[in-house]
Amino acid sequence: MHLKTLSTLIAVALLSACSNSNTVNIIAGEGTITPLKTEGEYEGRYHNLYPGDKEYPTTCTDNCYEESELLVCNDSNSQCEFHAEQHVPAINSGFTVRWLGHAGFYIQSPNGEQLLFDPVKDQFDSPVDFAFKLAGGMYRKPGFWPSQAELNGLDAVMYSHIHYDHFNKADIEEIGNTPRYLVPLGFADNFPTGGFNISEMAWYASTQINDLTIHALPAHHFSSRIMVPFIYDDHNKDLWNGWLLEQNGKTLFFAGDTGYSKHFQDINQKYGEIDVCLMPIASYYHEEDGKWYRYVHTTPEDALNAAEELSCKVMIPWGYGNSSWQMGDHSSHSALLRLLQMQKQMNSQVPLYILNEGEQVSL
Repeated sequence: MHLKTLSTLIAVALLSACSNSNTVNIIAGEGTITPLKTEGEYEGRYHNLYPGDKEYPTTCTDNCYEESELLVCNDSNSQCEFHAEQHVPAINSGFTVRWLGHAGFYIQSPNGEQLLFDPVKDQFDSPVDFAFKLAGGMYRKPGFWPSQAELNGLDAVMYSHIHYDHFNKADIEEIGNTPRYLVPLGFADNFPTGGFNISEMAWYASTQINDLTIHALPAHHFSSRIMVPFIYDDHNKDLWNGWLLEQNGKTLFFAGDTGYSKHFQDINQKYGEIDVCLMPIASYYHEEDGKWYRYVHTTPEDALNAAEELSCKVMIPWGYGNSSWQMGDHSSHSALLRLLQMQKQMNSQVPLYILNEGEQVSL
């Protein structure tokens, strides 16, 4: 009797584990790019399309952070808000964009699909969160999380890469397994187990949700999440993506974390002008390692040049702000000050629309 009961419990446990297994689908093949190293120390791991030293079209050297009356901050030059009368470009894209903070966005497509890019609700995942706490590290004011009704109505969640400020396992468990999860190649094994429907996508792969087409695009970055000295590291084990949404002939591009490289020109050549571009402008500055930081993160002037190359009809910047970790920047809003300054210096013709965290715009 006891053996029969024990066998039943084991069988139930195994069935339960199987029922909660994640479903992983790989979308690659003809017409896509899987950029794997074929030799060297990191053979079999991913690489950027255009490695090596960069020649940047524009670099701010003087007066890069001129104060602006459009930015209202508290006495410590933080907790800022952008205040300006802005005109919504008449591009009639049908996309609604809400900035959740840092790299997180809530998107409604022209036909009503609901999507998230890189949602992170609070701080870093454990154990990095605990390590930062011990070291007195950086913390942020939490972002503006979608309502429960919005989470329940999600069609897809897209992640650009596995870095802790873009991907949090606890958030996935809260969002649940109803939406599809679209991620770069190699990414799925970072998910908790819970019956999640995950599609790993190569560069230039595409998939459909109703009549919304979602393209996985190149970015110029890197990936890492785990390092045990002399034993294991996952450096570039997983790929990193940008994303393009396409519906009714209208497009929205989310660049992901990326440095400036020729991949922007490649994207423009393949897809033509883009209606809405969500572009990173922060995490490029570091006193000792500024060259490396800029190599994998666009400065504001890099983002403006990239937006020109992408033929963006409007650019929405992100990466700075009250809900950022201020990684690699002078202050929470210094990147925005530099963007405003460089837009004037460069006489950039790309229209900007600037959001405070929690705000949204229909374009």
